[in-house]
Amino acid sequence: MVSTNDKIIRVALRNVLDRDLGGYCSESGLPAKIFEELGVQHGAARIDIAVINGLMHGYEIKSDSDTLERLPKQMKEFSAVFDKLTLVVGKRHLYDAINIVPDWWGIIVAKIDANNEIFFQTIREAEDNQNQVGVSIARLLWKEEALQILEGRNKARGVRSRSREFIYQRLANVLDLDTLKEKVRDALLVSREDWRSDVPLLSSGGL
Repeated sequence: MVSTNDKIIRVALRNVLDRDLGGYCSESGLPAKIFEELGVQHGAARIDIAVINGLMHGYEIKSDSDTLERLPKQMKEFSAVFDKLTLVVGKRHLYDAINIVPDWWGIIVAKIDANNEIFFQTIREAEDNQNQVGVSIARLLWKEEALQILEGRNKARGVRSRSREFIYQRLANVLDLDTLKEKVRDALLVSREDWRSDVPLLSSGGL
């Protein structure tokens, strides 16, 4: 069996998602973007690919060359944030992956055909996440973005000098989950170009 690695799966998956995203934009007329290495929880974990197109769908890659050692921790971090999640695995990890990830996670297996090209087989579709945590979603915002949202709701009094974590918690308390997700999606779609989430957070967000 020819083994897969992260790079070849990532390139092939990105091509598929780019094509699907173009179709989504044409049909819906709504903005959409794909982010690679999107950090969550202040960069404590990174999802390999995130698609933002009316919802937030994360794709984590575990090729034949990878291990599943970090997957349980990543599952916890990602499950607090994304609307849907899909694990893309090499054939070597398929059995273990089915027994590790929750039933609502999607699973796609990446294989190499006779022409040494990657193809994908969907084992199960991702379902809606019922375990999202408001403050974890709020952490996708930059501190100033979170403050602007609070100011728009007249809920920013006394928080500008506080830590970013205090601000995110306030935002999660002020907004219901659906509204919070909408605000975060809007920020990601409108103001982010060539962005790695940890850099702005660590350089301009403060503690």
